[in-house]
Amino acid sequence: NNFGMENAKKSKTPMSTTTKLDKDEQGKSIDQKLYRSMIGSLLYLTASRPDILFSVCLCARFQACPKESHLHAVKCIFKYLAYTPSLGLWYPRKSSFDLHTYSDADFGGYKVDRKSTSGTCQFLGNMLISWFSKKQNSVALSTTEAEY
Repeated sequence: NNFGMENAKKSKTPMSTTTKLDKDEQGKSIDQKLYRSMIGSLLYLTASRPDILFSVCLCARFQACPKESHLHAVKCIFKYLAYTPSLGLWYPRKSSFDLHTYSDADFGGYKVDRKSTSGTCQFLGNMLISWFSKKQNSVALSTTEAEY
């Protein structure tokens, strides 16, 4: 189901960098059932199209009271999908589906503020599927505080 967008203009990005979505309380309300159906279809696609995950999750926040501005953002994602039909994760039939996770931390390694950086990455077979890196928010001043 293309939600009536078969002849829509295609887009090179799922969302403009200038798009700022909010509740838009003054905006015109739209059919909640249609909006939720569109979001559901897009959420299903995120399993193989991680490139739309951020945009879809942003739009999904407004399912309770969708407005025209939210519908416009969702339609942009569909236009992007039409422009990029060959993108996505592909798992060959004979691929290994062993899940391997690696993690590391430097425990206060940044000398300026003594904050630690930690990171993880996950591989499904030999394909990188997820990664994360973050510098800690604060430094514990005692070992008791560090236990919390």
